Amino acid sequence: MTKLIQVADILAESVVDGKGLRVVVFFQGCPRRCPGCHNEALLPFKGGKQYTPAALADQILKKVTPLHKGITFSGGDPLAQADGLLEVIQILKQKQSTLDYWVYTGYLYEDVSEYDVLHEIDVLVDGPFILAERDLTLPFRGSTNQRILDVPKSLAMNKATILVFS
Repeated sequence: MTKLIQVADILAESVVDGKGLRVVVFFQGCPRRCPGCHNEALLPFKGGKQYTPAALADQILKKVTPLHKGITFSGGDPLAQADGLLEVIQILKQKQSTLDYWVYTGYLYEDVSEYDVLHEIDVLVDGPFILAERDLTLPFRGSTNQRILDVPKSLAMNKATILVFS
């Protein structure tokens, strides 16, 4: 039986949710309740729209243009639906192999390093949002504790490895 994925919205164009022009998928639901969360409406697991992995991949691909650099999964927390996310990314990669994949999560890399989906993504922005560490000048994250990780290097080195922007 195919698992359904709860999705709040799909944004066709963003330049603040990862490097380059991106499609952003906002997953519905997050087990954390970080004070000051900027997507508070996405915390409940009820709401949004349900998709099969194939249907979600199809909706995402309809928004991709030759100008897009990648796809970002945010939320809520996409890793709260990690199995569905894995299926979606695998389908996307079969149909569109030139894109990169970013995932935002409140979990730490060290707590999710065994998740199969990590083998399919390029960048993980990890760590809970901490209101006391909020910094609006940071690129691609909201608080100073959050890390932007190079996932292939992290997996190869078996430790969280910060992404170096070129």
